[in-house]
Amino acid sequence: MPDGLFRRVVPAAPVRPRGGGRCRHGDRQVLAAIASVATTGCMWRQLPPDFGPSGPTVHRRFTEWSRAQAWDKLHRLALDGLGARGELDWSRCAIDSANKRATKGGLAGLNPVDRGKKGSKIHLITERTGLHLSIGISAVHTHDSQGLEPLVRGIPPIHSPRGPRRRRPAKLHGDKGYDYDHLRKWLRSRNIAPLLARRGVESSQKLGRHRWTAERTVAWLSGCRRLHRRHERKAAHFLAFAGIAALLICSRRLGD
Repeated sequence: MPDGLFRRVVPAAPVRPRGGGRCRHGDRQVLAAIASVATTGCMWRQLPPDFGPSGPTVHRRFTEWSRAQAWDKLHRLALDGLGARGELDWSRCAIDSANKRATKGGLAGLNPVDRGKKGSKIHLITERTGLHLSIGISAVHTHDSQGLEPLVRGIPPIHSPRGPRRRRPAKLHGDKGYDYDHLRKWLRSRNIAPLLARRGVESSQKLGRHRWTAERTVAWLSGCRRLHRRHERKAAHFLAFAGIAALLICSRRLGD
């Protein structure tokens, strides 16, 4: 990413009216350290000294950037780059979720299918090739159907090779957890064809024909080891790491 664009997204360094203080580490250097924490799953204090800034320094900058929604903005820029190149397929999108163990923090409920252990849930919508368009988190006992409307509304307007920006897929695939008439009606009102599996009608063996891309994307999230188990007390920080994982996946596709 060009430095000029990077500076527009990342908050500027605070100015000390009276001067003094230590020299602030470069933003690119801190960004590399945050990416290392996300991918390796190490704690802040376990950062190797090769990065330069210490763990508390990196954590403070992570908190500052998360509060400014820098990860969401960077992810949107990566999607804009892919959309301008025509690498986003809006013909079929899929929605899915993944449960993650949680040790503490808000939005960490009791998992009814994991012996009542605490957990959080990651909700996501992917385009046809598996890239994240929208991502969110909730307590693990939240029903999947409750995440559909916020996720669809959360899809940002993305550049297209031709014409205006786009934010609505032509079709949306989902499993039987989204089988509700009010969701179908709501999707049709937004000109999105609902292709949601029906309970007691469609076989579970046929659901993977178009939904496997969302399941593969959930597997891609495993590359971000920080998401294997939630250690963040604040839900916004866990959502930030999910956004970083989506950003890294899109950035790799953008760099190919």
